[in-house]
Amino acid sequence: MTALEPLVYAKLLRTNSASLSTLLLKRGLRNTAVRGVRPLSNVNKPMIGPAVTVRYIPAREDIDGSTYSSDPSNYQRKAIDTIADGHILVFDCRSMAEVAGIGAMLARRLIYRNAAGVVLDGGVRDTADIAKLGLPTYCMGPAAPANLVAHHASDMNQPIACGGVAVYPDDIIFGDGEAVIVIPRKYVEEIADEAVAMEEQEEFLKSEIESGKSTLGVYPPNAETLERYRAWKQARAEVI
Repeated sequence: MTALEPLVYAKLLRTNSASLSTLLLKRGLRNTAVRGVRPLSNVNKPMIGPAVTVRYIPAREDIDGSTYSSDPSNYQRKAIDTIADGHILVFDCRSMAEVAGIGAMLARRLIYRNAAGVVLDGGVRDTADIAKLGLPTYCMGPAAPANLVAHHASDMNQPIACGGVAVYPDDIIFGDGEAVIVIPRKYVEEIADEAVAMEEQEEFLKSEIESGKSTLGVYPPNAETLERYRAWKQARAEVI
């Protein structure tokens, strides 16, 4: 696993899930927004980091029993105990909202490990507690039953599905108040550059529409609008 370069991280902080979804769509990637998940608490800044993946398969009573196992080979615990600084733990919970994939005790361990957040297409228990901890958490909602009721962690750092989206280890995960987006690592640097430029252009286009101009020729911009944008950008640069 490789940490995200600080400059790329800083650029991604300036964008949003809608812009990233558009830039990925331009590359032919249509299925990038994790379906059904929402943040547990208000989002003050985007959650950004490389993915560490864990797959849950259905639990089986003769293997998983009725109590938690302290077996060090437990992939859920192994992922939580070894996650690198700034990474995001992504669980494949098979879109089971009624069972918790994680709770407050394990969330505390993730905070100690300085994880950037957790995403799971399932439920979370102890939601009020986790919300107070400040760990960015995206899930399908609250769920009291513990993960062993339905889940067995079968492996980690393998490709998984989360909310209907393929997530590969080391993909870049971006979460804001609107969505969680999965960015293939090979695209992240160029997308970060394009996202910054896109946000700047959209700032100008919004001002154009707010001034009373029709969206026709403004969104998307035609040659005349682009010329006005270049002049606006130049004027801003001269002020700076």
